[in-house]
Amino acid sequence: MRELDFVPNFSARGLRNGRTGVIGLALPDLATAFSASITHAVVEAAHARGLVVQVEETAAEPAREQDLVTRARTHQIDGMILNPVRLQDSVVEHLDHLPPVVLIGEVEQHRTDRVFIDSRAAAREAVLHLVSNGAQRILALGGAEAGAVLGKATVGQRLQGYRDALTESGLNPSAALELEVQDWTISGGAAGMREFLASEVEFDAVLAFTDSIALGALHELNSAGIRVPEDVLICGFDDVEHARYAGTPLSTIGFDHERYASAALDLLASRLGDRSLAPRAHKIPHELLIRASTQGPPAGSGRRKSEK
Repeated sequence: MRELDFVPNFSARGLRNGRTGVIGLALPDLATAFSASITHAVVEAAHARGLVVQVEETAAEPAREQDLVTRARTHQIDGMILNPVRLQDSVVEHLDHLPPVVLIGEVEQHRTDRVFIDSRAAAREAVLHLVSNGAQRILALGGAEAGAVLGKATVGQRLQGYRDALTESGLNPSAALELEVQDWTISGGAAGMREFLASEVEFDAVLAFTDSIALGALHELNSAGIRVPEDVLICGFDDVEHARYAGTPLSTIGFDHERYASAALDLLASRLGDRSLAPRAHKIPHELLIRASTQGPPAGSGRRKSEK
């Protein structure tokens, strides 16, 4: 084999066992820190299983999901791991016969396997932590009722958990303190924070729906002369590497990304072995990681207007 530089013929192997040894991974935005972390974890776990990963960015285009699903149905790939942002736009809701697919993220459905964290409970814990540190007017930066179907996807679940905690703490949810962020990126978070600051609505804390959003918000707060945590507390979500090493390290909701990826691959492998299995849901535990961005109460019940 060494003398002839032999390599296995995977096409021939696929003809024998019906497998290509290739799986697809589709994420909304490959530029975010969270997507990079999850992609790395999936590729490493897949490599350990002798699999190759084909990565696709779906952005806001359901047609890209459709293309990857078509490749799975025509046996160019064995199956796929998919992270849809909104269930109503996902191909999962529009196909009668799905190929082997595992959803990751908080998209509540019962047609196929999924791996998730309890985003509603996690957001509730984060907001209760902010309240325990003196916050009374907490901005939900990332989702608003107009852009969320409560309980059905990530935005809705995190918004619902945010509202749960406010109600539990005797605080009234306010539409003025809920801001939808279209792009869950650092620049998107910065733009959202600029928009909110321009509204001059008083606030003393922020629950950002991702760490990338939180990092953008942190930049804008610093630019406006608003101190974190002295004037405003801020908490993110996902525990990406950048959050730990920000100028003010971010408190966040963390979970094991490697465990998350391995669980998705385990579900996909068993689905490939037996397509008759009932859809399964695997919950990954989370934890609130408290860092400098929430250590210390805000200066008052509301933020003073920026003097920038």
